[in-house]
Amino acid sequence: MRPGRLFDLRSTLIRMVLLDLSGIAYLLVINHSERPPTGLQWALAVPAFLCALLLHNRPPVNLLAQTLLFGAALTSLDDPTINQVGTAWALAEMALWAPRRRYLWGSVAGVSAVYLICESPSLSGLTEAVVGLVINLGLPVLIGLVVRTNQQLGVEAQHRLVEEQKRRESEHRAARADERGAIARELHDVVAHHVASMVLRVGVAQHVLPGLDPKVADVFDDVHRTGTAALADLRRLVAVLRDPDRVRADASLTAIEPSALPAALDGAVETARRAGVIVEAEIDPSVGALDAVRGLAVLRLTQEALTNVAKHAGVSARAVLRVEVRDGDVEWAVVDDGGLAGRSDTPPGGGHGLTGMRERVEVLGGTLTAGPDGKGWRVSTVLPGETA
Repeated sequence: MRPGRLFDLRSTLIRMVLLDLSGIAYLLVINHSERPPTGLQWALAVPAFLCALLLHNRPPVNLLAQTLLFGAALTSLDDPTINQVGTAWALAEMALWAPRRRYLWGSVAGVSAVYLICESPSLSGLTEAVVGLVINLGLPVLIGLVVRTNQQLGVEAQHRLVEEQKRRESEHRAARADERGAIARELHDVVAHHVASMVLRVGVAQHVLPGLDPKVADVFDDVHRTGTAALADLRRLVAVLRDPDRVRADASLTAIEPSALPAALDGAVETARRAGVIVEAEIDPSVGALDAVRGLAVLRLTQEALTNVAKHAGVSARAVLRVEVRDGDVEWAVVDDGGLAGRSDTPPGGGHGLTGMRERVEVLGGTLTAGPDGKGWRVSTVLPGETA
């Protein structure tokens, strides 16, 4: 036990045990050779020891018992040290415990009265008796008050520290909310506005340009669908930034319905094919039973990886998408052949897409592997099962 814990209010029993041991040592060792303890001394010391132990969690009752034994010792013993120390220590415990100061000062007055009545000092010895009383009672009371004050100061300091931490966390959350709000405004007022304008112009172009070549019409349709999907994603992202707490409770904004995952993956594959990439998809039908969080991660990884194939390997590239559920784990990979020119270097553009993919995978307990694979590129991971 640390020394500071010895004076903790919850350590009363330990203090009483140490006090009793010191009293027994005084009777049997320290004072035994000069003045062996008498039967009456033991008769008053043993109850004092027992009261200290049995009443350790009831300081007022213990003080009352110790004071009565002290009064009996003053009137019948030549050496009332044991009972005097027991009473003094009981006063110190009162100083630690007393919920109101008047309890303590009332106890001091009671012990003083018992001492003066039982001691019955003469007028000439009254001053000496008062000085001895102040020393014998004042010191334990002072010790108890000092320890209690230090404990209260420690508790107050701890409370201030907790309040300061709460204040800093509140300021941090407010700053993050302001930052999210600024980002949300930029996305809504600038990015979403431009994307909506592009979608609108494509829609107008489809109506004002009759007789378009079917291939051009397909391109317009694809651009319109992609832009519309991008607007929906932007709206969800703005909702997340503006009110994260509400969004966490709205699964439609943070996850994908598990049964819809196979169709969503097929849609991502078709989007890549419309962009000119030849995609071979090997998707385990059991992905439809994945939890919503991992399902969304698989979809976003697939979309990002196939977009990177189209961007960095070109429209002539061939890619293979594999999604397999094995023993609860999701094994996912996208491998491309690099297109006609091949690509064996890190994709240009700063690698922010790979960074986002890696962060998403790490949140779920997996590790993303990305690097050259022959003339092409391979990106893969294993998303651990929920019980992993």
